[in-house]
Amino acid sequence: MADKIVFLDIDGTIVDHEKKIPLETKLAVKKLKAKGIHVAIATGRAPFMIEGIRRDLDIDSYVCFNGQYVVLDGKTVYENPLTMEQLTALTKKAKQSGHAMVYLNHEGMRASVKEDPFIADSLSTLKFAYPEVDPEYFYKKEIYQALLFCENNEETAYDTDDDSFTLIRWHEYSCDVLPGGGSKAVGVNKLIEASGLNIEDAYAFGDGLNDIEMIKHVGTGVAMGNAVPELKAVADHVIGEVDDAGLAKGMAQLGLL
Repeated sequence: MADKIVFLDIDGTIVDHEKKIPLETKLAVKKLKAKGIHVAIATGRAPFMIEGIRRDLDIDSYVCFNGQYVVLDGKTVYENPLTMEQLTALTKKAKQSGHAMVYLNHEGMRASVKEDPFIADSLSTLKFAYPEVDPEYFYKKEIYQALLFCENNEETAYDTDDDSFTLIRWHEYSCDVLPGGGSKAVGVNKLIEASGLNIEDAYAFGDGLNDIEMIKHVGTGVAMGNAVPELKAVADHVIGEVDDAGLAKGMAQLGLL
């Protein structure tokens, strides 16, 4: 099974609703690696946000920012940042609309404004504190993903005729903002190409809207029992919930363990 690779989402897949990694998951990942199966993370988070999780699971390959930053065995193999023009236009519209933003690169993040309750609420669910404020951060660093803070459906005002952005809601007050056409599927494909493996031999496990393209793209797409209905509808398999050791049990059901 050494020609197989498993991609794991983090929130709601690797970590439970308390943002902890179940012991069963740690043991399952260890068993996969012992069998020669490659294991990679595929997340909307930034690299600096997953360092502890990677250390705990001993994983050196990952797809971050929903596919915009890809690392294979510790080496960066793909980068797709937002352009300064895109970010300038987006920031201007957000300011006019009274919406806050956070800009992220592989090393850190900065907020566009101080003390925004939507920023505080959204990031607290990931166990992260309010970022430092620097509304001009995107002039100084490559930005691979932005966060737009608005209520549900307000993001439709940011749709463009040229599809220069892809917006994916991950919280009731926040959307990920990616370059147009960006998705985990693109990042997964870049990692597969760099590794010399085949997409038909790839498994992906996830639970959110940002996992849909990835789950549809790989050879075997798996939705957690706690996944959104839209993801379950396109998955090849639906397994147990994250809080009930669903990931480890699902891997066993699929013959990976």
